Amino acid sequence: MSVFADLVGQLAQLLQPLFHASAAAAAIVLFTALVRLLVLPLSRASARGQKARTELQPRIAELRRKYRKNPERLQQAVLELHAKEKVSPLAGCLPGLLQLPAFFLLYHLFSNPTIGGEANALLGHRLLGAPLGDRWLDALGDGGPFGAVGLVYVGLFAVVAVVAVFNYRRTRRMMAAGRPVPDEAEQLPGLGAVTRVMPFMSFFTLVTVAVVPLAAALYVVTSTTWSAVERVVLYR
Repeated sequence: MSVFADLVGQLAQLLQPLFHASAAAAAIVLFTALVRLLVLPLSRASARGQKARTELQPRIAELRRKYRKNPERLQQAVLELHAKEKVSPLAGCLPGLLQLPAFFLLYHLFSNPTIGGEANALLGHRLLGAPLGDRWLDALGDGGPFGAVGLVYVGLFAVVAVVAVFNYRRTRRMMAAGRPVPDEAEQLPGLGAVTRVMPFMSFFTLVTVAVVPLAAALYVVTSTTWSAVERVVLYR
């Protein structure tokens, strides 16, 4: 933890001349971008996998007709097809899973008053007046939702809402234009339920931003926005 704290602190020092009191917040955004660059090869592989799964849809439809009266055999045949073509229906989860350690590091870093037995100096950093270690509830008690601190969260909520609406519309269009994910998920245990709520997943980010420390919320907002742009580029 102390090593990670030093990394964030050094990034903040480098950015101090440009961002002044918000240098630590800018460091978190930069750190998030670095993490996303590291998982970019996996994101590209996930995009290729999605395209491969889409190409399998005619063969899956044929299997569905062939085994329409035998759901268990249909499920087995779909899994065998994926294995034969070396296409994993779960490969798209890897980029997100590999980002979780970075998120939890930031969460704990800005939740602990001490690091290595010393006071956590990072808790004194702010974003436009909002302490990076505080949460939205703290902002509500410090001037209300439209106070100086509350407006920082209003801005983050607005960004998340715009990205969520964009992702919702895009996911709905993708599902309507050939339904590659839903049809496949119907034959894979547990994925059908996930597919039904998939268009709404981005809206859950609003809850995350509201309950985690502002530093972790910055990571979430930056990563979510990056993902939206990345999908447009990789899945075009």
